[in-house]
Amino acid sequence: MRSGNKAVFAALAATFGTGMALAQGPAAMVEDRPVLLGEPYSVAGVTYRPADPAAYDEPGYAEPIDAGSKSATTANGETFVAGAITAAHKSLPLPSYVEVTALDSGRTILVRINDRGPMRNDRIIGLSPGAMAQLGLAGGPAPVRVRRVNPPDQDQVALRRHEHAAERLESPPALLKVLRERLTKTAASPAMPPPVASTLKPAPRMRAGASFDTAPAPPAALATPAAPRTKAPAPPAKPAMTKGGYVVQVGAFSSRANADALAKRIGAQVHGGEGLWRVRFGPYPTRQAAQAGVRAAAAQGLANMPIMANDER
Repeated sequence: MRSGNKAVFAALAATFGTGMALAQGPAAMVEDRPVLLGEPYSVAGVTYRPADPAAYDEPGYAEPIDAGSKSATTANGETFVAGAITAAHKSLPLPSYVEVTALDSGRTILVRINDRGPMRNDRIIGLSPGAMAQLGLAGGPAPVRVRRVNPPDQDQVALRRHEHAAERLESPPALLKVLRERLTKTAASPAMPPPVASTLKPAPRMRAGASFDTAPAPPAALATPAAPRTKAPAPPAKPAMTKGGYVVQVGAFSSRANADALAKRIGAQVHGGEGLWRVRFGPYPTRQAAQAGVRAAAAQGLANMPIMANDER
């Protein structure tokens, strides 16, 4: 059992069954079925709730997994292979696939999640020694972006064989800056006080990313003589995407706040909804005209952005 993982193993054994017994011998190609989610589990007094979000995209800190014994197994019963490109996550399904981007370099790799951890609130992912090396990280904690993806079959097979998937494009500097700013803002946020008993109705649940969209309420103003009421002018309507034509897409986010920040910085527009927000230039009537969007993106450090048909999403 890897050092520091015994408590996690004990907590998860009841969830995933006794099939987590230590495996012996060389690791063979693993399968992606069945996919395990499991019930909520507790480690060191903290309860974690596995979930299967369609869109997961978060900045945070990665730490290396202590390889420990080569005969250790992961939370879904696979043999732990130090050189494989795998990771541990507190709540995503086992297995699932994520792209991990090093925010210091922009390098991005595809990783297969097959374990639970790391059990620290300021760490969002634990990376195997093989994943750390491929990402170019010497140690942790390291600032990263973790984004859930559905990769091509050949990439899934490569990771199941304990090989590297195809190379990913590096993230552009402008996007890295936005992600680092979001990570800094998250780390600086004060911790929420523990819940207390109350007879008040609970506040409605906020959507993902809402904590970055909501400004604090302004302080109450001193009483002043009432001024004549005038009807406030309506806010200008945002330019709407017209159907057809072409757009230049520079990014897609699960957080509206992230998308708004990048769009404001580079002068683009945000479109989408239902958990996915796209930052785009356009639309343009022809593919040739859309080259103006490619040039606008390049001027902001976003080179070779793709031209695509406008699907209004």
